[in-house]
Amino acid sequence: MTPPALTPWSKVSILEASHFDTLSAYAAVNRFRLDDVAPHIYRTKDGGTTWKEVVEGIPSNENVNVVREDPLRRGLLFAGTERSVYVSFDDGDHWQSLRQNLPPSSMRDLQVHDNDLIVGTHGRSIWILDNLTPLRQIAAAARATPAYLFQPAAAYRVRWNANTDTPLPPDEPAGQNPPDGALIDYHLTAAPTGPVTLEIRDARGGLVRRFSSTDTVPVDSGLNIPDYWMRPPQVVATTAGMHRFVWDLHYAPPAALSHNYPISAIYRDTWREPRGPVALPGRYEVRLTVNGRALTQPLTIRMDPRVGAKPAALAQQFAAASRLAAAMRRSYDALQAMRALHLGSVTDSLERAARGLNGQLAGLLDLIDGVDAAPTTQAARAVTTLEAKVTALLARWNAIRRRNVPR
Repeated sequence: MTPPALTPWSKVSILEASHFDTLSAYAAVNRFRLDDVAPHIYRTKDGGTTWKEVVEGIPSNENVNVVREDPLRRGLLFAGTERSVYVSFDDGDHWQSLRQNLPPSSMRDLQVHDNDLIVGTHGRSIWILDNLTPLRQIAAAARATPAYLFQPAAAYRVRWNANTDTPLPPDEPAGQNPPDGALIDYHLTAAPTGPVTLEIRDARGGLVRRFSSTDTVPVDSGLNIPDYWMRPPQVVATTAGMHRFVWDLHYAPPAALSHNYPISAIYRDTWREPRGPVALPGRYEVRLTVNGRALTQPLTIRMDPRVGAKPAALAQQFAAASRLAAAMRRSYDALQAMRALHLGSVTDSLERAARGLNGQLAGLLDLIDGVDAAPTTQAARAVTTLEAKVTALLARWNAIRRRNVPR
């Protein structure tokens, strides 16, 4: 097919050379100045000798400004029009909407940067579709049943801004940060008959974190902050269709007696503290279990390239944080046992000590895990000191139990 003759008012908005074939290219032609608002995308596979218009699925009044090819997945195309964004999985033969929550506006340019799609609009700022990996694996997902676990893109261990300021008021226009962690996408053909679980395991197979569709949602009450600070809790979804779960790259939260939210807050995206130790950079495995069948995919965690911390320093940090989390569990369990036995004045002082130790351990954990560096000499000494106090507390508690419980 020969494209329509160009005039001084016709415009080849974008000419995109294929990343996979030197003879293939794509052209977005804009003719709205000739009162032609129809979409025009042309594809050549013979070095420009012949061109074929490929716009099936794009509405007839959607003038096209840009077409781009994904650099990693052959045949995956993106198009920007005067109102929306479209995607094609078959080299342009068929298109479908990729608008999602994107406001209607003129989409002037598109760029694929690593695993993200960047959309440049006219009057609506820059928008980013985080993590294109599901689109690159969509054909395999369509064939899978009853579930498909997409191979996640590499996740970066990045610290958020620690500026001690409260979030902007709800009525203040503001952008949205990208998800902080590993994006885990999965597809369910139909609702499963039982719970759905997601597990993160380290390179040796050890359990790092486990999430389930049956998890209970923690409820915080009595906090002196507005609810709109808090990040809504995630629950593993079980309905049919596509789902995304974000793992924040932390181990399970430690057994803390109290929780709070940092003042360096973000509107509806502030995490609950204390958090568990942050995972080390390296190789992990994601495991999705549906109807008793486990699906696995590798996951890589990379260090923030701006941070020069050595692996040995990060390993020291992780070891200290893990020791503190374990000590918090010991002090928490001891306190619960004391309260369950109702020994009154016999254990009053021990209960106060257990509560105090749990809080001190949480504070030290936050200090050590709050920066990508090995613990200072003073912090490392404090870890050992608090562990010794927990051991002494448990020894006293065990002596009381041996003496008082039989009686």
